Amino acid sequence: MPRVLLFVAGLLLIIPRKSSTMCKVFEEKRGALAVGKIGYVLKRASKMDYRAMMETAGKLSRKTGKSRIWLLMDMVRCAIRYNAGYVDYKIAEMYRLNDAQRKTQITRGISNRIVARMNDKEYWHFFDNKNEFNTLFADQVKRGWLNLQEADKKAFAAFLQGRGDIICKPIDGSSGQGIFKCTPDQYGDPDALYDELKAKGIGIVEDRVIQHETISALCPTSVNTIRIATLLGDKKEGIVYAYIRIGNGRVMDNVDCGGMAAPVDLETGVIRGVGANKAGETYEIHPMTGKKIPGTQIPYWEEAKAMCLEAMHKVPQVRFVAWDVAITPDGPVFIEGNSFPSHAIPQFAAHFPDGIGILPRFQEFIDL
Repeated sequence: MPRVLLFVAGLLLIIPRKSSTMCKVFEEKRGALAVGKIGYVLKRASKMDYRAMMETAGKLSRKTGKSRIWLLMDMVRCAIRYNAGYVDYKIAEMYRLNDAQRKTQITRGISNRIVARMNDKEYWHFFDNKNEFNTLFADQVKRGWLNLQEADKKAFAAFLQGRGDIICKPIDGSSGQGIFKCTPDQYGDPDALYDELKAKGIGIVEDRVIQHETISALCPTSVNTIRIATLLGDKKEGIVYAYIRIGNGRVMDNVDCGGMAAPVDLETGVIRGVGANKAGETYEIHPMTGKKIPGTQIPYWEEAKAMCLEAMHKVPQVRFVAWDVAITPDGPVFIEGNSFPSHAIPQFAAHFPDGIGILPRFQEFIDL
C-alpha cells in the first residue's frame, strides 16, 4: 500500500467529527496537539523501514487473524495518536488494547520526549563514553579497566599480567554491539592482540564481572544485569522501574541480542513476572537452564537501589538514567549508565496483562 494512503488513512482516524459549540475550544486544542503529533509522524515517515513494517503487519495478521490492511491502518492511527512506531505496536501488542490502555504505553515518541526534556545533551558524554563513565563512577564500577584509546602497547601488556578474562568494548557502542570476551590463552602476544583490538575499534578493556551464583543460575553464559531506571523528576525523585535482563545462550544479556527481560518488584527485589523477549516469546522456565524465573530473589537488592539513588545525583543535568547493575558475590556494581534509555524493555505486553502500561508510573515523577 502506498505510503501516502497509509498516512491519509491514519489522519482520517483522528480528524475530529462534528463538534458542538460547547466543544469548539476543546477541538481547537485537540487539533493543535494533532498537528504536533503529525509533525512527529512525518519525520518518522521519512526514515521508516516500510518493508519491515509490512512484514510486521503480516506476522501479526497470521498471529491474530486480523487483516493486514486493518493492522496497517491501526499502526498509522497509533503512530499519530500515541507516537508509536510499528515496533512499539508489536511489542506492546497495541492491536489488543483499547484507547484508554494505549494511552498508558511508553512509546518511542513519548520516550524521546522525556529524554529530550530531562537530559541535557551537553552532558551525555559522561554516560556515552565508557572511559569517562568508569572514571566518574569508579566507586560503583569496582573493577580493573584500561583506556585503550590512550594506552600504548607497553601499558596494555602490563595490564594483561596475571589477569583472567577481559571484556573488550567499543568506546561508545550501544545494545551490546561490538562487545566480546578475550581469554588468557589469547595473551601470548600482547602486541598482536593490541593491534587486533585497535583495528576492531575497541576503546576500553575491563575485567570480566563474576556474578552472584543466584543470578548466574538463571543463565551462566552472560552477565545478567538489572536495569534500574532513576528519575530526578519535578514531582519527586527515585526509581521508576527495574527489570532483570537474562541472556539466552550468548555473551550478552541485551534484548537486542536475543535476551529476555523480567520485571523486578521495587520493594522486595523479587522477580515478579515471566521472561519476555522482543519476539513476543515468554518464559516462566529458562529454556537453557530449567530455572524458574518468577519468584527469584535478587541478592543485595537494597544495596543495588541505594547505589543507583546515590549515583543519580552525580550528573544532575542528566535526570533520567537507566543503570545496568551486575550483582557479584560481594555486592552490586555498575556495568554502564544509559542517558538515552531504550523504551523496549518496559513495553513488553507480557508484563502488563491488564493492558495498563508503565506511563502512569512516569507520571508520578513528571507531568507528560
